[in-house]
Amino acid sequence: MSKDIENLIPHRAPFLFVDEIVSVDKEQIVAIKTFDDTNFILKGSFPEFNYVPGTILLESMAQCGGAGVRLLGVTNGIFALAYIETAEFLKGVLFGDQVKFVIQNLRLSEKIIKQSGKAYVGDDIVMEGSWMSIRIEEGI
Repeated sequence: MSKDIENLIPHRAPFLFVDEIVSVDKEQIVAIKTFDDTNFILKGSFPEFNYVPGTILLESMAQCGGAGVRLLGVTNGIFALAYIETAEFLKGVLFGDQVKFVIQNLRLSEKIIKQSGKAYVGDDIVMEGSWMSIRIEEGI
């Protein structure tokens, strides 16, 4: 559906963690990310296990949610992660794994986005979380 993520959210490499928005509607956003050698800076977290850091998975999920909301046309503003309600890491994600994020839109407005989601590698759930993002003014 959309691989032009840089036109949707302000993040840039090396802190852009969305490859593609696969589908989007008012209820759900599906996106993918494969952490690979372009994300070499993250490999210092668990070098002996080759794991993607859990906090980066959560950030990736929030970026996917934000990019999907922009595709919906709900807002043109810039949103920042303001509150993490839950985060549960169930399995490690290895560099090279394709992660599919399935995000539920719980509340969408001009000022607040509330979402929850699950991350999958294949059929396995590797992470679940819920969060809220708020609109911010550029330059703050």
